[in-house]
Amino acid sequence: MGVHKNIDIDKFPEQGSHLGKLVVVCFNYDTKRTIEGIVVRDDKEDPFTKLIQLRDKDRRIVNATECQYKLF
Repeated sequence: MGVHKNIDIDKFPEQGSHLGKLVVVCFNYDTKRTIEGIVVRDDKEDPFTKLIQLRDKDRRIVNATECQYKLF
């Protein structure tokens, strides 16, 4: 748990241009095994979080720091 100055019940960081964009994702630099995803969070300001929802059966969400990705 934590507290962040830019996040509150009625306050959220401004979102960047990648929000809602389709991406192709791989893990551990294995570009032979990829999966599609969509950017569901793209903070333009602190805490600069980017989250990607994978298009798999479980709809998992990964932090952009946990994978490699490129825009479609």
